[in-house]
Parts: sequence; structure tokens; C-alpha cells
Amino acid sequence: MSVALHKEQGANLGQYMLQLGQSARAAAAELAHAEPQHKNQALLAIATVLDQRRDFILQENKKDLEAASVNQLSAAMLERLELDQARIDAMIEGLQQVAGLADPIGEITELRYRPSGIQVGKMRVPLGVIGIIYESRPNVTIDAAALCLKSGNASILRGGKEALHSNQAIYQCIQQGLKQAGLIEHAVQVINTTDREAVSQMLKMHDSIDVIIPRGGKSLIERIAGESMIPVIKHLDGVCHVFLDDHANLQKALDIAVNAKTRRYGVCNAMETLLVADAIADRIMPGIIEQMSASGVELRGCDRSCQFDAAKIIPASEDDWYTEYLAPILSIRIVDGLEQAIEHINHYGSHHTDAIVSEDYSHTREFTRRVDSSSVMVNASPGFADGFEYGLGAEIGISTDKLHARGPVGLEGLTSQKYVVFGDGNVRS
Repeated sequence: MSVALHKEQGANLGQYMLQLGQSARAAAAELAHAEPQHKNQALLAIATVLDQRRDFILQENKKDLEAASVNQLSAAMLERLELDQARIDAMIEGLQQVAGLADPIGEITELRYRPSGIQVGKMRVPLGVIGIIYESRPNVTIDAAALCLKSGNASILRGGKEALHSNQAIYQCIQQGLKQAGLIEHAVQVINTTDREAVSQMLKMHDSIDVIIPRGGKSLIERIAGESMIPVIKHLDGVCHVFLDDHANLQKALDIAVNAKTRRYGVCNAMETLLVADAIADRIMPGIIEQMSASGVELRGCDRSCQFDAAKIIPASEDDWYTEYLAPILSIRIVDGLEQAIEHINHYGSHHTDAIVSEDYSHTREFTRRVDSSSVMVNASPGFADGFEYGLGAEIGISTDKLHARGPVGLEGLTSQKYVVFGDGNVRS
């Protein structure tokens, strides 16, 4: 499909989107019963084509980078947009890894006999058609296509306008790989128009799309969640906390807190607020201040925190406790203990990932039971909240919703279950 085709849609946008939906629904019916080896062959074929067409992909990516520079996109946006040999290598490796994962489709679990003699179990099945709306990163085109394909779902992908040429170049590789493997080419479709109306129409296509997954900034996700007539798997914020309990090992506490903040700043599982039990504050805060300041982290704290070093900790506002900084900024609050820490997290947090550092079993048990987040850590950095680290192989994103998936969404999160019943002539009295 030519990148230039997006210019031809215009008044025919409605027809174009309808066609995408119909094609995806037909492809989903075929993918639902595709053999695992057939899907794996397609993934590996796509990887081979990507390898063969590196120069073309980088050439198209250069067009996007030049346009982004003219439009004065931020340095962070440019960094996410840029492709190079290493990032193409990573896309190829990702395809190979997904091909190597166990296929969830058709798996039967919880099989048990009932008093009537029947056996009842649950079979894992695809969701159907997944619509994914994302910004900036062209590699998401491969990640999304691979996970949807492996889980037996057709996909309609809508990348940001800033990555149009890159996404369409990658899409051509996907189509060629699907064709070589003999799998229906409409199993993956990438929308080829920059018209914002395409997203609005996509969110109304409940006859064609079964679930929407947004990946991007808070404003994008809020818009999609507000407009969509289709179920959405999403997370809005990553306001992650680490609580240093009064029974914490001080070295573990220091190591985990520093890693949680400074490993990477612009990721959703980075710590944004540090909670410190008052009983250990005098012993742990000097080390926290020293190491965070040495890493260039701006500290904002409660009144008690500021007393430790008024020159290095500025007063925090109420808004700070709600803020996902995605930057070298950290809020610190001294709390009375476990109860106040849990109250703070459940009030100000975003239900993403929160951690406790403690050697007290009853405290860690209470924390894991009462903190209402998609991932709860004990004596470990929230940076581990990741599909790969959880053994999922890959993820399409992290959901802070409670339905249908929660936490890192991998292959299993892109499926549903149906009941299956086995009998031997059984009839009900």
C-alpha cells in the first residue's frame, strides 16, 4: 500500500473506514482457527522482510524526522520517533520472541467433573478485532501487530501523523510477510490517513472492532476513553509509590528507592512519590537526599521532609501528590506508618504500581491486600512492572482498569475465555 494513498481518502473516509472494519472482521474469523505454526511462520516471515528492507524503512523514517524538525517537535518526541539499525534489530528480535511464545488459543484449563458426570472447563479464545491507537513510536506497529497476530486477533492500527511514513513502510513489510506465509493480509491493517476524523470514526465501529487499546499521552487516552463506544483497555497515569516501612532494611530501602526513580525517568513504572515511615526518617532521609541530588533529581517534600534539608527539598503542593512527572522530579512525604501510607497511595495514586520495603510479614501482607493497584511489589523496585519481566514475553501496554485485563497486557490479556462442556450422552433430569 502506498504511503501517498492517504491523500486520496478525503470525502471517502467513511467508506475507507467501513472497508477496513469489514476486512478486519473477515480476517478475525480466519485467524481464530489458524494453526500456531502458521502464525509463527508469518511472524518470522515479517522479521525476514524487515531485515531485507532496512534501507527503505530508514529512508521513510528520515522523511518523518525532517517533518518533525520543521514542526519543532520536542527532543523527547524526536527520540521516540527515530529509527536506526539497533531499533530495527529490536523489532526483528521482538517478532522472533513472540513466535517462540506458547500459543494461548485453544488452551483448556480448570477442567473438572461435576456430579452429573459432565466435565466443565474453560477454553482461551481471541477477542476478535483489536483497534490500537498510538503516538510517535513506529516500533509499536510491529509490537502490536505481532501480539495481535499471535493471539489470533485481527488488528486495525492507527499511529500518529508524525510517524506516517515510518508506519506505512513497516506496514508494507508486514503485508509482504503475511503474503509469503499464506496468511490473510488483512489480519493487520494500518490506517493510512492523518485525518483526525479517522480516530473518531474508529471509536464508533462497534460492529467491527471488539476492543480499543490506546498508547500515548494522558490527553490522547482521556479523549479515547471519553469518546469510545467500544470497550477500552487503558491506563491514564503512572503515579507510582515506594513506601519505606518502619521495619525496612535500610540498605534495601535506599537501593530500591534510588533505582525506582533514577533508572529511567520517562517511563510509566518510575517512582513519582516516596513515602517514608517517620520511625526511620532520621536514618534514611540523609542518604535519599544525597543520592537523589547527586543524580540531578529535584526534590519536593512535605513540611517534615523539608526540615531535613531546606536547600535541597522545596515544599510540595497538593497537586504534586497527583502528578506523574516523567522527569527527574520526586515528591517525598513522611508518614506516620503503614496505615497512612496505604491511605495516601489509594487516594493519590493511579492504580499502576506501588511498592513496600519492609521485613515485617504482617505489614507486607496488609500492604499487598489493601493497596488497590494493578501491580503491588514487596522489597522490589516498581521498575519490574513490565510484561517481559513478568514472563509474558511481550506486552501491548499496562492496564490500570479492572476489566477485562489488569497490569501488563500480554498474549493472554488479548484473549477471552469460553466454557466448554464434555459429556458422554449425558442428559439433564
